[in-house]
Amino acid sequence: MLDALLTVFEVGFFAAMVRISTPLVLATLGELINERAGVLNLGIEGIMLLGAMVGFTTAYHTGNLWLGVAAAILVGAVAGLVMSFLAVVLGVSQHVSGIGMTLLATGLAFYFYRLVFGQPGVPPNIVAFAPLPIPLLSDIPFLGPVLFSQNAITYIAFLTVPAIAFVLYRTSWGLDLRTVGENPRAADAAGISVWGVRTQALVIGGGLMGLAGAYLTIAQFNAFTFG
Repeated sequence: MLDALLTVFEVGFFAAMVRISTPLVLATLGELINERAGVLNLGIEGIMLLGAMVGFTTAYHTGNLWLGVAAAILVGAVAGLVMSFLAVVLGVSQHVSGIGMTLLATGLAFYFYRLVFGQPGVPPNIVAFAPLPIPLLSDIPFLGPVLFSQNAITYIAFLTVPAIAFVLYRTSWGLDLRTVGENPRAADAAGISVWGVRTQALVIGGGLMGLAGAYLTIAQFNAFTFG
């Protein structure tokens, strides 16, 4: 019992918490942008799954992890564009279109995984992103191994938090986004394109969700398989 309690206070435990929180941070930021624009994207889980599959498959066949990251962001952005067409252009219920996106993305991920890899006895794997210690900072006791000895995507994820906060509250586009989300009629009367802003938000949010999914397969783990 005592050993179990002491494990909680080990450096490795807190470092693992930071690693595991990375996809949650990215996906939450994506959904935050969507909801600030007044769109509830319930397709987040499907987009993450599709991003995980596309990112892994690209990295596996090219041998380049960053190409996998780019592919995951791209497919997530495309999924966001599809979501925009359904929920913003056609006016389909956001709940229905979000659930539909989850089902569609899950089905596509399963189909293309089987198309590319078949049914292998042993799941294919890659060499995942390695930890990237930051000089000097990684030598700080406790905080160094926990915060400054992570992989590149984790650093990107946590730098994205203040970046998005700055965009939302210190730029004209952020003001337009919040206005569209809070009062679309007033935004339209002020000459702001509600359709345009919401589409941009869904594309950006979808890209972050795709990256969140890819993190699981090319950074946290080194394989992708369906249960």
